[in-house]
Amino acid sequence: MSQSTIDVLAISGSLRADSHNTALLRAARTVAPDGVSIDLYDGLRDIPPYDLDLDTPDLRPAPVTRLRARITAADALLIATPEFNYSMPGVLKNALDWVSTDWTGTEGLPLHRKPVALTGAAPTNFGSVRAQLALRQVFLWTDSDLVVKPEVIVFRSHERFDEKGNLVDPTTTRLLTDLLVALRRKVETARSAAPATA
Repeated sequence: MSQSTIDVLAISGSLRADSHNTALLRAARTVAPDGVSIDLYDGLRDIPPYDLDLDTPDLRPAPVTRLRARITAADALLIATPEFNYSMPGVLKNALDWVSTDWTGTEGLPLHRKPVALTGAAPTNFGSVRAQLALRQVFLWTDSDLVVKPEVIVFRSHERFDEKGNLVDPTTTRLLTDLLVALRRKVETARSAAPATA
């Protein structure tokens, strides 16, 4: 992969087959700016409940190990979250718990300084506002490099997609593109600040 290409791992916090959040990530692939490649993660259902006793390099469940490796390899993350009970879904928080640790001090922290962009869709008038706020707190703790603006909160999401799950709202499309441009800028800044290697 060319150094100029930015590889983004996209994670939907919804397991629902017709999820607007997953559809939002598919839309992101179509509006991604030049040089940005988006890979949609589809293994969230396979991540087991977090268990500290198993959170070591030798004992972690295989789906967790694969997710950690994919996050480490990616240049950035794009997360789309629905809102459940004024917060993010438990399956998403659970996955983030698994990938935020390094108890042995030998592996590195997959989320540390990782550029991250957030979005989210919900059928309510407030969209995913509270879920995104909860996610921002998580990424504050992990010391990730979070895109602050634009905030892409897709409220009344059932009005933004057609019956085939295609994003048809021009405002959401523009904001999603702007979010990806800001994420690309984060990665480019991090690359320019990285020490040169021989």
